[in-house]
Amino acid sequence: MENIWLLAFLLPIVVTKAAVIVGVGVGVGVGGGGVWIGGGINTPTTPTASSLNRAYTALQAWKSAITDDPTGVTKSWAGPNVCSYKGVFCSESRDFMGNPAGPVVAAIDLNHANLQGTLVKELSLLTDLSIFHLNTNRFTGIIPSSFRDFSSLTELDLSNNQFSGPFPTQVLYIPNLIYLDLRFNTFSGPVPEDLFNKKLDAIFLNNNLFDGELPQNLGNSPASVINLANNRFTGTIPFSLGYVGIKEILFLNNQLTGCVPQGIGMWSDLQVLDVSSNSLMGHLPDSLSCLSGIEVLNFANNKLSGELPDLVCSLRRLLNLTVAANFFSGLSQDCDRLLFRNVGFDFSLNCIPGKDMQRPEPDCSIVPGGGLSCLRIPSTKPLVCVGL
Repeated sequence: MENIWLLAFLLPIVVTKAAVIVGVGVGVGVGGGGVWIGGGINTPTTPTASSLNRAYTALQAWKSAITDDPTGVTKSWAGPNVCSYKGVFCSESRDFMGNPAGPVVAAIDLNHANLQGTLVKELSLLTDLSIFHLNTNRFTGIIPSSFRDFSSLTELDLSNNQFSGPFPTQVLYIPNLIYLDLRFNTFSGPVPEDLFNKKLDAIFLNNNLFDGELPQNLGNSPASVINLANNRFTGTIPFSLGYVGIKEILFLNNQLTGCVPQGIGMWSDLQVLDVSSNSLMGHLPDSLSCLSGIEVLNFANNKLSGELPDLVCSLRRLLNLTVAANFFSGLSQDCDRLLFRNVGFDFSLNCIPGKDMQRPEPDCSIVPGGGLSCLRIPSTKPLVCVGL
């Protein structure tokens, strides 16, 4: 689920001294210098440009802060030829007239290098850096405030490390950032509202210690993927008129309460919605029927009730519907038919008469959330999705 976002396009970025970098791509691997896709180079060059001198200063400062390197990645980080360093990728830049302007450090890809250490402020000297991937290492501490100076950075992946502290607000000042991955660390505290005003296409915050209520402007984000799973968020799921273009949003395993918002039907491009393992109550909103492109719906392990409506079970692109461990009291006719379609459908541990693997009858005597406004009788009038 967390690997569904794939950046597969090339991005031109403006670099210092009126130079434009071309052929930006994605670096893969760390052994043997890795692979540079999209025209980058990783061959010995004579580093004469001032940008390479700055890169040398930055990488040597960082090397001194790396305390364990079991695979010997940084053994090649010697001498001024930074374009020959393993995990460091250079790309040829050109000036505005199209003339060659020399190589610049365009990407660092040290995914799965198992490095231990900290990040240093000197890394911000890499002003031409477009891609910075540190997935699956053992870096600790906080993110340097100087990261706000990464004027060319488009992808920042710090996932699966041991970073801590509050949300690193300095990343919100990176002007060209489109991919932010902070998952599997121990960041804590609230998430700032400004995050969802940024022009990010992917936001991965899952598996941290973030808490507090989700910002009400969450729907302002233009991101296609937002993963907030496995944190400590409280309060309700924010509803706004936004969520334009959102395809996958995951709220699972937090401490969210209240209703599934009626306005959820406005998320017309949504393909995956997972709100499982929270404390949501009430009936499912009729507007779910407007999610014409939805493929995965997961409401498991909440306190939802009422009859599971035809409006949900008749969604044509649905591949998996999970409502297990709630308090639903019945299945509509279309929901029964799901058992004969090629759809994964789990309705165990509810209160549905005549069905196997349901809750004991005493557990079903009191329906949670009786005072919520979303515990309502569905309208007999057909729902007009355009009206939403």
